[in-house]
Amino acid sequence: MSRPGRQGGPSSEVPAADTDAWPLAGGQDGLPIPRRYWSVAAIWLAMAMSVLDGAIANVALPTIAADLGASAASSIWVVNAYQLAITVTLLPLAALGDRLGYRRVYIAGLMIFTLGSLGCALAHTLPQLTTARVFQGLGAGAIMSINAALVRFTYPKRLLGRGIGLNALVISMAAAAGPTVAAGILAHASWPWLFAVNVPIGLLAIVLGVRALPRTVGSSRPFDGVSALLNALAFGFLILGAESLAREGLASGLWKLAVGAVAAALLVRRELSRDTPLVPFDLMRIPVFGLSIATSIVSFTAQMMAFVSLPFYFQTVLGRSAVETGLLMTAWPLAVGVAAPLAGRLADRHRAGMLGGIGLGVFAAGLAALSLVKPGAADLDIVWRMALCGLGFGFFQAPNNRAMVTSAPLHRSGAAGGALATARLLGQTAGAVTTAAFFHLAGTTATTVILALAAGLALVAAGVSLLRLKLAPRPRPEPLDRSPDVAAGP
Repeated sequence: MSRPGRQGGPSSEVPAADTDAWPLAGGQDGLPIPRRYWSVAAIWLAMAMSVLDGAIANVALPTIAADLGASAASSIWVVNAYQLAITVTLLPLAALGDRLGYRRVYIAGLMIFTLGSLGCALAHTLPQLTTARVFQGLGAGAIMSINAALVRFTYPKRLLGRGIGLNALVISMAAAAGPTVAAGILAHASWPWLFAVNVPIGLLAIVLGVRALPRTVGSSRPFDGVSALLNALAFGFLILGAESLAREGLASGLWKLAVGAVAAALLVRRELSRDTPLVPFDLMRIPVFGLSIATSIVSFTAQMMAFVSLPFYFQTVLGRSAVETGLLMTAWPLAVGVAAPLAGRLADRHRAGMLGGIGLGVFAAGLAALSLVKPGAADLDIVWRMALCGLGFGFFQAPNNRAMVTSAPLHRSGAAGGALATARLLGQTAGAVTTAAFFHLAGTTATTVILALAAGLALVAAGVSLLRLKLAPRPRPEPLDRSPDVAAGP
């Protein structure tokens, strides 16, 4: 007989074929110490590498372009190839993790990322570097899509929010350190060393992962290659089309958007009738999961609108140098690092809807305050506003991620993690495209309008977050699964 999920959504029953697949051997609640610490170390190393790699490439792009004799426009593909490879593979690799086991896919992703890093370091032409970046993106896609599922099985249920908060801390610290790390390496070595440093770190993460990551057995369902192809076409062409539309105009963007829309329509038609679709429509029907995804997309849109527009505003309007701009921007991720672990601990005891609503309200206030910054403002006057944004965003992020992960059945942990990462990337892409459109129409002086709009979006996200209060009266450690090995209680 079907048993309803704890979050008020539809049944999270595991199909009979999967009842022996979950979760850890002996029904453990997380990994024992010290293995838990080694597993966490492997997860953190992998995530830090993938986040750092995106940040350092952005900083080093002019240097790389000059050394390889490439134009600024063509060198952008060093960044775009990595981001697109991640975006189009997140959901397929998450589905593959559900099928084969998360540890296998994660370690394979680490290996591919490490080999891709070596390829980048040895590249002598822009096409070689771009190809290697695609391999890096494939590996990073595996890491990002499976990360949340591995965290779920590494920590005991009572500490899951704390674990997710610490994960957010590592990611924010890596994002904050990216420009500094890139500048430090370029000050003493050539650009290939930006990628070469990943090789020993990647090998260490692989060794730790093989020895310590939780072992889960997959569902043995066949992998849906047709849906994976449609997913890649839909996300790839929609994102490329939106960016082309903002930068180059209708002629370049519309046909890409049309191809992406057709692929997306075919994908939705194919996936809606499936029990465990590659695009997790089954999870979207769980109210808490759907609202958490919506909150994430809107909030990351607001975040990226600020992240893209503020450096231009600081330099062109406020007259700050590139170094000063970097230091001012660092206040935001540092504040996220302070707030996220605290919010993660609170999320184990308090409702994500309330914590997320409070955090996003603070985030909106910070964005509104930034929109009021005038020429001649002192550094401290800017820093406290940046820090307010970071505190609010960090206070929202960990509880929201915990709500997404725990509202999904255990056998769909990979799909939940893939959806989490996809929501983040979709929001960031929407924010970047929106900002590019404003800049195209009104120039960098439109930053104050962009920030005010971002503040409004953050308030909308806060309202969506508060809607979850009626659905989850208290934190739920896990949904119900039929597997006899899964503990139903906290």
